Amino acid sequence: MTPDQGRLPVAERAEVRRATVRLVRADGRAFAAALTLNSLAAGAGLAGPWLVGRIVDEVRAGHGVGAVDRLAVWILACALAQLLLARWARYVGHRFGERTLARVREEFVDRTLALPAATVERAGAGDLTARGTADVATVGTTLRDVGPELLVCTVQALFVLGAVFLLDPLLGLFGVLGLTPVWFALRWYLRRARDGYLAEGAATSEVAEILAATATGARTVEAFRLQERRTAASRDALETSRRTRLYTLYLRSVFFPAVEVSYTVPVAGVLLVGGLLHAHGQVGVGAVVAAALYLRQFTDPLDQILMRVEQLQSSGASFARVEGLAGAPRSVPDGDAAVPSDDRIDVRGARYAYERGGEVLCGVDLTVRPGERLAVVGPSGAGKTTLSRLLAGVDAPGAGTVTVGGVPIAGLAPERLRRQVVLVTQEHHVFLGTVRDNLLIAEPSARDEGLWAALGAVGAAEWVRELRDGLDTRLGTGGHATDGSQAQQLALARVVLADPHTLILDEATALLDPTTARHTERALAAVLEGRTVIAIAHRLHTAHDADRVAVMEDGRLTELGTHEDLVTADGAYAALWRTWHGDGTP
Repeated sequence: MTPDQGRLPVAERAEVRRATVRLVRADGRAFAAALTLNSLAAGAGLAGPWLVGRIVDEVRAGHGVGAVDRLAVWILACALAQLLLARWARYVGHRFGERTLARVREEFVDRTLALPAATVERAGAGDLTARGTADVATVGTTLRDVGPELLVCTVQALFVLGAVFLLDPLLGLFGVLGLTPVWFALRWYLRRARDGYLAEGAATSEVAEILAATATGARTVEAFRLQERRTAASRDALETSRRTRLYTLYLRSVFFPAVEVSYTVPVAGVLLVGGLLHAHGQVGVGAVVAAALYLRQFTDPLDQILMRVEQLQSSGASFARVEGLAGAPRSVPDGDAAVPSDDRIDVRGARYAYERGGEVLCGVDLTVRPGERLAVVGPSGAGKTTLSRLLAGVDAPGAGTVTVGGVPIAGLAPERLRRQVVLVTQEHHVFLGTVRDNLLIAEPSARDEGLWAALGAVGAAEWVRELRDGLDTRLGTGGHATDGSQAQQLALARVVLADPHTLILDEATALLDPTTARHTERALAAVLEGRTVIAIAHRLHTAHDADRVAVMEDGRLTELGTHEDLVTADGAYAALWRTWHGDGTP
């Protein structure tokens, strides 16, 4: 189970089997109850053909209508018992499936949240989204519908074959031999199906990734006239997806016709062999009739089993993708990580390069003192955002070190990292739920007074009070639609509630108007008094208010000092300040 070029891993067959056994054991009593009820239902269903055989023998022996009627009543009673037991078994099976699906979803969410941010970004949102939606839904269909049905049909098929052997072992042997074509067709199909469905799932993820990236960057696509390029990329991904789906369709179109033709072989074989045995006086007509009816009855559960096997291949591939998250790189457990001695951040010789590009950071050295307000400025592409990601522990440097209190930031456990350093970007998210729900994510134990204080700190208390239900107003679909600035203020309020030692702002107020942005930044600075604040500054008033300013150019730290000192030095920062401010006045 190894990721391929940044992709999330896929579980091997053995790992899928172990995961399946683990899920069954988690609700073993319900599974055992479903198995028992299915067995009883299958046993009741076996009575019908045997009783029909008895009727044939009774008629041949010259017994009257009364004997036939008595046996017919028993057939009706057994059929009713089978119906009731089968319905009860399906009810228990569906409950088992729903509970197991809930466990699968919860495990998926837990594992997703445990992934390092860098792993998620390298894998892409499309793959993770496809696994969490289409793949989990496919697994859910199997657990809810296919699983119980497969269990019922498997028990029925085994009981039917057992009944044929009890009637006459030789008839049973020929019945099983007649299933040989089905076995060959199934073997051919299973050898190819898993890889085919895995390829189909990967192609679906690629389509989702490309569509998500295109939709998210729609304005950029329009601005740089990339419509044809993005359309071509989407077309290629869709063509790959179409080919993978056609391949799995080809497998089904070969498998099912071959199986359908093979169903008649066991019944015909038993009738021929049974006729020969009866001619030699070795078996009665009733036994031959019952065996033929059993094998004819056997085709129904077998047909369902083979149809479900096809669905299981698709579901198995989906479950392998869902379960694959268990093998993805995970963050260090909180108890296993080193504890920083203080809040001092040291960057020594930090270098970083993305997979498809040159070096973005070229030996950066920087010390951020506890409680300091540091502004990082520079032209676009200078490496400011990359430096912020290293400082926040999202990525680890390719060379050099980035530490807090002597401990590598990227090696901190998630809970400790969130208490130590929080990165806030212009990317924000409003979760479905109330305003209160969106804030309690950061601090579940916060009271209303703390929530209002956090909203007030970022300038959001006024518009939240104007909402119909205040903190209990639902946001998103069916509720209050937040604009970009309101969503960003909610994100900043979560930061206030989280109360980290170090706060990194990377264009965190980019969607706010300049006046609101400056008010919010000053409010945050007041709230985080005594905390370390690192601001990736695109508006130079942020640098003016900072204790020190770090200037980035071409991946290097070229200037470091106070606003006044850098303006006096008349270097790169002074030029930026004059361009932004309109003159050289500090």
